[in-house]
Amino acid sequence: MSVFRRAAARRGATADWLVVGLGNPPERFTGSRHNVGALAVERWSEALRCELTAQRREHARVAVTTVGECRVTLACPSTFMNESGRSVGMLVKRHGIVEPSRLVVVHDELDLEPGQVRLKVGGGIAGHNGLASISSQLGTRDFVRLRIGIGKPPRPEAGKKWVLQRPSRREEPLINEAVDLAVAGLEMLVRDGPEAAMNVTNTRRRGRDPDAQ
Repeated sequence: MSVFRRAAARRGATADWLVVGLGNPPERFTGSRHNVGALAVERWSEALRCELTAQRREHARVAVTTVGECRVTLACPSTFMNESGRSVGMLVKRHGIVEPSRLVVVHDELDLEPGQVRLKVGGGIAGHNGLASISSQLGTRDFVRLRIGIGKPPRPEAGKKWVLQRPSRREEPLINEAVDLAVAGLEMLVRDGPEAAMNVTNTRRRGRDPDAQ
């Protein structure tokens, strides 16, 4: 039985949306490029005045709130990035998410320039370990992705070190602005759906799309 079918069997109140921000948990990675997804969800939780609290069973910090008429679960996995699927699988079952299209994963994207944000439904994983782990756990890639651009390293072989570093002084305000745009996109997504959210997030000049041919 798939994760989503098990979630459908859950009794009690369920979430209309599950929004997950990816990152690495230890303090030394706070503020790194790889943690911009978690930063966006943290910032949205602050704006909504709902506190993310640690949930051991779900391997995540979690908040449940209402946006408009929708019940929304916000979460930041406490696992390392490459084990994100372990947390997301538990969150999907715990909060009764029965369709991949109701799961939103917010993450960093090397193939978008700093400051760029793009929302899409489904697609590839573009070598992102967090997405790979989630796709493997759920058995699908059809969830929503909100991608925050961090740009490519100056040398391709430096990619692993690049994502774990903090942005440069030049990049930091661009990424900070992009995180705010991502928060606005999440709000629009939950209230009005993906197409409306894309009108908010996808209007800026884009970096290279990893799914483009």
